[in-house]
Amino acid sequence: MTVEHPLLPKIRAALHEVNDPEIKRPITELGMVDSIDVDGDGRATVVILLTVSGCPLKSTLERDVTAATASVEGVSGVHVELGVMDDDQRAALRQLLRGGIPEKQIPFAQPGNLTKVIAVASGKGGVGKSSVTVNLALALAERGRSVGVIDADIYGHSVPDMLGLGDTRPTPVEGMIMPVPVLGLKVVSAGMFKPRREDVVAWRGPLLDRALTQLLADVYWGDLDYLIVDLPPGTGDVAMSLGQKLPTSEVIVVTTPQQAATEVAERAGTMAAIMQQRVIGVVENMSWLDVQCPHCGQSHPVRLFGEGGGEKVASSLTTRLGYEVPLLAQVPMDETVRIGGDEGDPVVVAHPETGAAQALAALAATLDARPRGLVGVPLGLSVSN
Repeated sequence: MTVEHPLLPKIRAALHEVNDPEIKRPITELGMVDSIDVDGDGRATVVILLTVSGCPLKSTLERDVTAATASVEGVSGVHVELGVMDDDQRAALRQLLRGGIPEKQIPFAQPGNLTKVIAVASGKGGVGKSSVTVNLALALAERGRSVGVIDADIYGHSVPDMLGLGDTRPTPVEGMIMPVPVLGLKVVSAGMFKPRREDVVAWRGPLLDRALTQLLADVYWGDLDYLIVDLPPGTGDVAMSLGQKLPTSEVIVVTTPQQAATEVAERAGTMAAIMQQRVIGVVENMSWLDVQCPHCGQSHPVRLFGEGGGEKVASSLTTRLGYEVPLLAQVPMDETVRIGGDEGDPVVVAHPETGAAQALAALAATLDARPRGLVGVPLGLSVSN
């Protein structure tokens, strides 16, 4: 029979006073204390499981755990190891945070759902991902499609401003959230749920996961042809959660031509594939600027950010993923895109004659012409003898 070290219950009690800095509940209650060992000299080793590896407050947690353990009389030294929860442990944590209430069903993840979910991703910020999202959604709506838009860029939500929504909020009805109607779209943004416009969203891990579930499951979307999701840049928590919740969703990667953007764009596409999402293509934004020549009076393209970046990303992802990832569109720079984003008057509606609007409309036409197919679609079939 193994005898428990007499310091272990005291250390557990001390750790019960340590709260997760984001969730604000004891780490012992959240299942974050993986193990505690004490050697014969009173040196304690504590293994803590983070919800995600990139937790920005892990140093705070490590410091608090060290201080709490060291405060126990008889402990001569403390070593804290940080690990990461696996999928089952995170699922158990989500269930705990929901108070045992089963997670609501996401309609777009159910077998037989015909809505095409397209996530718009980028490796870095500043490449015009949200502009592509908004104008693509509007171009699809102008083709007679029913389109919903989720602004899942939790920290950099800009879709409401680009659509001129200001401080408009969704309406709650009988436990459901009604998306905001605008220009033929149904729109919900993480920024619409802040108490004040100037408030900062500081969520990570389970809180981000819970917010994404709310946007997908609690909103009454009705019958949609398309759901366009504006992801945060990079390969963080939201991109991973979306892949887990909607593994059959498809991804468009947005880049600009220069090498600094293309290298990180490839990572965004690779992350989508890891999450079992299909990358359906690449959009190169800010491809060139049309400048009128003072000598001949003709307009010539000036490639301020170089050229070939979109083709490079498409080619690299094709090789890496093992199927064709085409370059779907090259969108030229146009001041009307910037003005439309600032004033809430998107270019495909306000200035459909411009090169940027026409490229985005052609992108919508290309996507709308694609057959749905059965790749990655759960058919609900079972094998019987």
